[in-house]
Amino acid sequence: MKILYLLRHAKSTWEEGVDDHKRSLKDRGKNDAILVSNYVKNLIKKPQKIVSSDANRAKTTANYFKEALSVSETDFILNPNLYDFGGRSVMEVIKNLDNSLDCVMIVGHNHALTSIANMLGDVDINNVATCGFVEIHFNVDTWEFSNYGHTERFIFPKDLKPKEL
Repeated sequence: MKILYLLRHAKSTWEEGVDDHKRSLKDRGKNDAILVSNYVKNLIKKPQKIVSSDANRAKTTANYFKEALSVSETDFILNPNLYDFGGRSVMEVIKNLDNSLDCVMIVGHNHALTSIANMLGDVDINNVATCGFVEIHFNVDTWEFSNYGHTERFIFPKDLKPKEL
């Protein structure tokens, strides 16, 4: 059994003149990352590795989850191939994960993560929101064969916030 967590980076800034790779999180993004990471820490199995895009907004989001889930620094990896918006490079990273790992979190970007969640899972998700978390289980022994799994859950920040009247 393999478990894949897909996490889209939290809400980020759109500052003029700032390189896309260096964009930071908005206050809302930081608050959402704290909210979702603290919520899932009591629901999920701790990932053996967190593999994140090296873009600042993804790395910062991943750090909130690293802290909440007590993942060690050595099990926190930045991978520039996850700075991908289509999904091909992200799929290559997933398919080439070490088979000794049974539970991994991938932190990246849309539209790649929505496409992958829909391709690999059995629930149609219209859009993985910023700081959206998707958990997919695969009944396989190797990541190479993680082609179709069961979407165990998906959690978006708005689902954890009180409804406004």
